[in-house]
Amino acid sequence: MKALVYTGTNKIDFREEKDPILKSGECLIKVKASGICGSDMHAYHGKDERRIPPLILGHEISGTCLEGLFKGKDVVVNPLISCGICNYCKINEEHLCPKRTMIGMSTPIKREGGLAELVSVPSSNIFEVPKKLSIKEAALAEPAAVALHAVLLAEKNLKKPLSESKILIQGAGAIGLLCGLLLNTFKKSTNIIMSDPNKKRLDECAKYLKANFVNPDDKSIKENNFDLILESVGLEVTRLQAIKSISPGGTIVHIGLTQPSGTFDFKKLTIQEITLVGTYCYTANEFLKAIEILMEKKLGNLGWIEYRDLKKGSEAFQEIHNGTCVAPKIILEP
Repeated sequence: MKALVYTGTNKIDFREEKDPILKSGECLIKVKASGICGSDMHAYHGKDERRIPPLILGHEISGTCLEGLFKGKDVVVNPLISCGICNYCKINEEHLCPKRTMIGMSTPIKREGGLAELVSVPSSNIFEVPKKLSIKEAALAEPAAVALHAVLLAEKNLKKPLSESKILIQGAGAIGLLCGLLLNTFKKSTNIIMSDPNKKRLDECAKYLKANFVNPDDKSIKENNFDLILESVGLEVTRLQAIKSISPGGTIVHIGLTQPSGTFDFKKLTIQEITLVGTYCYTANEFLKAIEILMEKKLGNLGWIEYRDLKKGSEAFQEIHNGTCVAPKIILEP
């Protein structure tokens, strides 16, 4: 099969790879669509110890099942694999399972990802694509579930309704945009500022999202000014801006994983009783809810997705790296 393989820092090669060996309890999927995630970019930059080259990246996957339980069906993949027996799994918090792994990751065991013509996935992580949902758009279920989980955590921790909150979304990538669309649609939130240094990407998001769109240096991002900040970037500089800009008693939901550490104003966090919430992935129920939201077209026109041939994937990674990519989400098609 052909695959897009992460071979080293800032290196992605489109090349021939061995077909996956189908294991008991798994399905062999002919990939129709596979998105490039921010975590794939972290690996590309050599910043993710969980993804070791050579590795086929990609975990936002939809396709047609060739062999296994769903043979002949169009399916979408929940890439988060949990043990199913620990206390977290028993209470439907599978994303916190200490033995969790993911498609397109090297640890704790290596599982090749979906930026390829074929991928093998446990049957328990596969869902049939509803008839009303495009198989290509179904690949958006994974990032939509990430955003849904983040918004629900924000709502759980805020001291006022989301509809009454002043909100800053840092980052105009797919997660930031999806968070904004969920806030617009389900929480009636329109008092939103979205910041990103990529003006072309902001302009693209402005076609779909009700918000104000600014550069991170804009004067509208004031100190002590926001009830909620969704930090979808994960840089030291964005975290510092978040803690500076959050109002007393406000909530920061930290989604991004770009830099794992750095300085932070813990004094303000403490004396102004700021709530800092880490968020990772989603529960299985939230993944199913994301499929439902996409099926019902609740997020509106998805014209902000750009589809490209898998063989041109290395160019897409380079554009995202350079900050010249306009589309908040690129989905590759083998």
